[in-house]
Amino acid sequence: MLRFMPVGDSMTIGSAGEHTWRYRLWQHLRDTYGGPFALVGPRETLYDKATDAPTSYEYADADPAFPRAHLAGWGEGWGHMAPLIGDAVRECRADVLLVSLGLIDLGFYTDAEQTAENVRAFVAAARQANARVRMVVLPVIPNVRAEADPPFAAQVTLFNELLAKTIADLDEPRSPLLLASPPPMYDIHSDTYDGTHPNTSGEHKIAATFADAMHQAWGFGHPYAAGTS
Repeated sequence: MLRFMPVGDSMTIGSAGEHTWRYRLWQHLRDTYGGPFALVGPRETLYDKATDAPTSYEYADADPAFPRAHLAGWGEGWGHMAPLIGDAVRECRADVLLVSLGLIDLGFYTDAEQTAENVRAFVAAARQANARVRMVVLPVIPNVRAEADPPFAAQVTLFNELLAKTIADLDEPRSPLLLASPPPMYDIHSDTYDGTHPNTSGEHKIAATFADAMHQAWGFGHPYAAGTS
């Protein structure tokens, strides 16, 4: 049983009424992986905008087979997840971490250099819990603030450069780190509903980025086909 743990911020937890990219990836792996697997994590809910709390179970698809588990939070970033990831990996026996973080950090908490240090702390804690854990990390992808705020856009660019260097520095054969490519042709005007959070097409593109990275690097499943997942 291979256990995948989605780790992320608001784009990963999703909000009430959404499928989430986690669901799209689960569908894809269900159809192509060819072996037993699960999505794991200490949380299951979506964010409820009406109550401003992660309390909703109103996923757009009610398929009871979908494992809703994750470690994601609205407004949470690398700095929030670094202290949590060790216990989450240990308790959920995660084998592969699918990580999408950074936008919240840069927007509200830490600069690019500090955020990169939190990436290092996150990786160290995950490996302390499972010395053979694999990680696929998504850089900060296009968003409306970066389009409208040049200093913030510069921080995003710098962080993504530091992230690539950090992943290269920390990669090792027994616990490989993989930097995913940004979703190709990702357009904040057509792939999000507010300039940041993915809509249906955005969910597919983020899921495809993780799926294709794992297929190309490790031979997991097959290339993602959005029209059939």
